[in-house]
Amino acid sequence: MGDFLIVFMAISHPIQTFPFFQCGPTAEADSLAILHLKRDLLIPAVLRSQDDLNEGYDEGKVTNTRFGSFPHSTLIGTRWGSQVRASAVDTGSRGRKGWEGKGKKGQKRKRDGQGQEESQAEKKAKTEDRNREENNRSAEIGEQDTGVGPKAAVEAASGFVHLLPPTPEIWTASLPHRTQVVYTPDYSYILHRLRARPGTVLIEAGAGSGSFTHAAARAVYNGTTSAEKMESESTGLPSKGHGKVYSFEFHEQRAQKLKEELSEHGLDGLVELTYRDICQDGFPPSSTPPSSIAANAIFLDLPAPWLALKHLTRSNLSSPLDSTTSIHLCTFSPCIEQVQRTISTLRQLGWLEIEMVEIAAKRIEVRRERVGLQEEGLRGVNDSPASVDEALTRLREVEGRSRVFHEESALDGKGEEITGSPATGGAQVSKQQRLENIKNALEGRKLYKEGRLVHKPEPELKTHTSYLVFAILPREWTEEDEITAQQQWPAKLELNEQNTGPMSKRQRKKEAKAKAGGNKASENAEESSKPDPT
Repeated sequence: MGDFLIVFMAISHPIQTFPFFQCGPTAEADSLAILHLKRDLLIPAVLRSQDDLNEGYDEGKVTNTRFGSFPHSTLIGTRWGSQVRASAVDTGSRGRKGWEGKGKKGQKRKRDGQGQEESQAEKKAKTEDRNREENNRSAEIGEQDTGVGPKAAVEAASGFVHLLPPTPEIWTASLPHRTQVVYTPDYSYILHRLRARPGTVLIEAGAGSGSFTHAAARAVYNGTTSAEKMESESTGLPSKGHGKVYSFEFHEQRAQKLKEELSEHGLDGLVELTYRDICQDGFPPSSTPPSSIAANAIFLDLPAPWLALKHLTRSNLSSPLDSTTSIHLCTFSPCIEQVQRTISTLRQLGWLEIEMVEIAAKRIEVRRERVGLQEEGLRGVNDSPASVDEALTRLREVEGRSRVFHEESALDGKGEEITGSPATGGAQVSKQQRLENIKNALEGRKLYKEGRLVHKPEPELKTHTSYLVFAILPREWTEEDEITAQQQWPAKLELNEQNTGPMSKRQRKKEAKAKAGGNKASENAEESSKPDPT
């Protein structure tokens, strides 16, 4: 009975997962993946099993990079973190404008001034023929998709990428920039100061490219069940104990694009994005009743954040602030003049603990440094002599080779051959053979243990991003709250000597000192009253 009850509960309340935060062990179709080309070059791609856009590749959907072409059929089902080799894909005229059919070359662009003698009828006829050919090819591709399917990819001779799962940090490094974005060093510190944690309701004004939006969604997420989500949507309120991000963007095109990205990433149930000018219209969206957001953390990435602060007061009937907790706020401003006006407005509205912070991030590279002649010809190492003995050995080798060369030149006319070196007494080894021997010896070496472990910071700090202003709006404390607190946590009261009322802490300390002084005076009097034994 108990086992049956557990299974029934699991079926009744299935846990809703967000693919952006809870990726499986392998990449799946219609999911977001990040192609890592190098440290500062990452490409996001939504993996498709079919080429919906009919780009003309026999291998199906293909992502082209500077390191090769990668059909999505080679990425789907691959474990995250794997190295994927490039494929030999024809990136010629297929799918491009002006394509004229299989086996034919694409049309070349004519130079200015050529072909002007063609009549309008001839141009129209060529255009109709070209469109007919493209439609026929699209039909052929559709038949291939419904029949045989995409062609098997053939591995190329070179080129590879690493397949990474999406995270807020990786998404920040790879997202398409529509505005200035909040980078990882900034938003990690901001979320820490805002005390964002699972269950927090956070307001973001100025979503932009969505970098902070994804990081905030992960910070407030703690697993929402589908039943609780349906109940939340029916009432318009966030489910109890579960966080949510209310994001606002005043630019309509950017808001629409970010809403599409959030839907692709599966975050539309955790982030509510609204196209709205909060400086003028306030925070509550039109579909939400007044004072239903109940936020306890606010992030303002606006050109004039002081204009939005007037809507962040508890005296406002449509205030989005939580009335039961303190409110933590952060503004993101690039200019010091914006900071000054923001701080002045915060002081006028009763915000406390106002502080300005600037984040200066510096990347530190940690690696092993290998030095020595045994590293000659290898990449990323220092092939200089590691000691005096190595330098002397190489110098003797060079001098011996030079001596043999000059002696061979002198004896060339006599037809004699010299096979040894007077300096070393052994057979001469060419540089090419020496480098080949070093490469062959790499297989038995444990490079991760060799060399010195060194760290190297960046020579210069990166340019200024923005100033961060933090403030706290404490919870309002009324007489009713004081009475309720006294009833819930009654204090132990002590009466004074006159029994006129409870004593304060200062009075208790004063009476304790007086008693201690009186006891000491009586002891001194007793000592003085005793007769002198002498």
